[in-house]
Amino acid sequence: MTRYGPMFGPDYTFLGVPACDWQEPRTYADADVVILGAPFDGGTSHRPGARFGPQVIRGTDYLAHDGSRPHMAMRVNALTDDLTVLDAGDLEVFSGEIERSCRTIEDAVAFVSGHGAIPLILGGDHTITWPDCTGVSRTHGKGRVAVIHFDAHADTGDIEFGSLYGHGQPMRRLIESGAVRGDRFLQLGLRGYWPGPDVLDWMADQRMNSFHMSEIVERGLDAVLDSAFEIALDGCDGVFLSVDIDVCDPGHAPGTGTPEPGGFSARQLLDSVSRICHELPVVGMDIVEVSPPFDHADITAMLGNRVVLEALSGMARRRKDGDGPRWSRATPLLQDRGTPKDSPD
Repeated sequence: MTRYGPMFGPDYTFLGVPACDWQEPRTYADADVVILGAPFDGGTSHRPGARFGPQVIRGTDYLAHDGSRPHMAMRVNALTDDLTVLDAGDLEVFSGEIERSCRTIEDAVAFVSGHGAIPLILGGDHTITWPDCTGVSRTHGKGRVAVIHFDAHADTGDIEFGSLYGHGQPMRRLIESGAVRGDRFLQLGLRGYWPGPDVLDWMADQRMNSFHMSEIVERGLDAVLDSAFEIALDGCDGVFLSVDIDVCDPGHAPGTGTPEPGGFSARQLLDSVSRICHELPVVGMDIVEVSPPFDHADITAMLGNRVVLEALSGMARRRKDGDGPRWSRATPLLQDRGTPKDSPD
């Protein structure tokens, strides 16, 4: 039987969507998106707890868990009407076995992707992006998927704490393996005091595209996204979206392992995710580093849940638009606002 929290919690799917078994393709034969939990935080270098992330991302909400979430602005209901979204539960991973856990995650993601569904992985620490992207590349081809990566940290370290593997190194492992191209790897929100010049030199040699927060502030987020989109779709067939919740300022996401002041607002992150999934062919996604033990009043858990909903709603709107006119964020919420009546004298 599929479990939705084999070690950490009760059996419930993402906001009540139907369940499936990733090892049984017939159970998700018509799915557009399959959610997988990867409760792994064995690569954490500072505060642990992201293993509990999938549980809270699935269930933190003040509305009924009835599998319905109509998006007020985009006029879609990704969970019931405009996409088929299923939840395959948590993968059985063990934080003391990093390579074994990564193989499990990679094989599951590759299997789901290979059977036609978009894998959406709930982490877990950022180590899991290495197997997540690798699994998707096994379906779409090495170097054929661009990566858009939201994070305070570049995660391009080499050997950290005596290990090649951890949440500070997945992007280097991905590029070195050839699963993704360095020149189609786009990072937004970087800031702080790591990595040092040697790692930055390696990143430059790979022709990575990294946008520091100071550049985003100077140019404006929409302008940076425009640049990122143009690069991502040059020579690639799809996009993998990786969201580290610490891209947001700790005031907006306190429940994370390595908080760094001066980041995105929650609003900026949600708008970015919505726009990416609406405008680009997203073939896989993960959200990582939500650490409930360090959260306050479910601020981070709620944001993680909403990141997933914005992504799904963007995908649904993209499908609904088809070849017609694109939905615009400038569209009035109420199409007919009426004409105010003259006030009586």
